[in-house]
Amino acid sequence: MHSRISDDITFRKLEVLLAYMEGGNLNAAARRLDISAVSVHRALHSLEEAMSCQLFSLQGRNLIPNEAARVLADVSRDVIGLMADGIAATRSAAGYSADHLKIGSLYSLTTGTIPNVIIGIKLRKQELETELVLGSNAELLHKLKQNAIDAALIAVPDPDPDIESIALFEDEVFFAAPANSPYAATPEVDLAQCAGEKFVCLRDGFVTFTGFQEAFRIAGFAPAIVTRVGDIFSLMNLVAAGIGYTLLPGRVRHAFGDKVQLIPLKADYRMRQTIGLSFLRVRERDPNLLALAAVCRMLKHGSA
Repeated sequence: MHSRISDDITFRKLEVLLAYMEGGNLNAAARRLDISAVSVHRALHSLEEAMSCQLFSLQGRNLIPNEAARVLADVSRDVIGLMADGIAATRSAAGYSADHLKIGSLYSLTTGTIPNVIIGIKLRKQELETELVLGSNAELLHKLKQNAIDAALIAVPDPDPDIESIALFEDEVFFAAPANSPYAATPEVDLAQCAGEKFVCLRDGFVTFTGFQEAFRIAGFAPAIVTRVGDIFSLMNLVAAGIGYTLLPGRVRHAFGDKVQLIPLKADYRMRQTIGLSFLRVRERDPNLLALAAVCRMLKHGSA
C-alpha cells in the first residue's frame, strides 16, 4: 500500500520546482510562471518541508539543487505530463476538446453574425477548429444541456442556474410579404385585418414561431397555416413564391434581396427577440469559450 502523500505537495509546487530547475535561478523561474521571485522561494521552501528532506543547499543567496531535487524534478515532469494527458482524455470523453469548438446557431444568424464570429475566433486562436450546428432554439438549448455542443447563439433562454447567457443584440419581428403583395407598400400591418390570408410558418421550437403564435393570440384569431418548415430560408422561399405570409426577424432582411419585404407590425403586435451567446455555467472559465465570448462582445455593437 502506498504511503499517503502530504496535502502540502501540490501540482503547482511541482511546477515551480521544474521552472526553477530549468531556469536556474529564482528570477528566471518567476518569469516563466509570471509570479514573483518571493513566491517561487516560498513554494520551494514549502515543498522541501512537505518532502521531509533537504532538496537545496544555500550558497550565498543561491539555492543549489541536490540529487534529491533532481530525482523529484524527473518524477514531477512525468507526473505533470501524465496528469495533463489525463485531463485532456477526460475532457474528450465528456465531449470537450482543446482544439475543437462546436457552436450551435439559429439558421437566421448564418447571414451575418456567424461568419463574423468564426472570423473573430480564427484571428484569436488559429489552431482552433470550429464546427457549426444549426437548429431551432429548443433543439440547440437541449444539445447544449446534453454537452452535444459547446455554446449556442440563440434567443436568450429563460433564467436557468445551469446556463450562462450574454445578450448580444435585440431584433424586431416584421410582417413578411412577397415584393408584389398589396401589403408591400403599407407603412404597417394590422394582423387583425389579415384573418382571411394564408400563412406559412416554422415548426414548434423556433423562437420566431413562438413570436408568431403570440402575435396571432393578440390579434384574436388562429391563422390559416398552409405549411410548416424546418428552417427560416425555406420559409422565406415560400413567402417569395406567394405561398403565404409570415412573421420574420429583421436580421434576415437582406437574405433574399427585394423578393421578400419586411413590413413593420402595428404597435399592438410588435415584439423583439434578444439574441445572445449561451453556454454551461460550469464551463465559464474554458479558454475556448472565453475566446468565443470575447469575440461576441466585440461584435455586440456592430451589425448582427
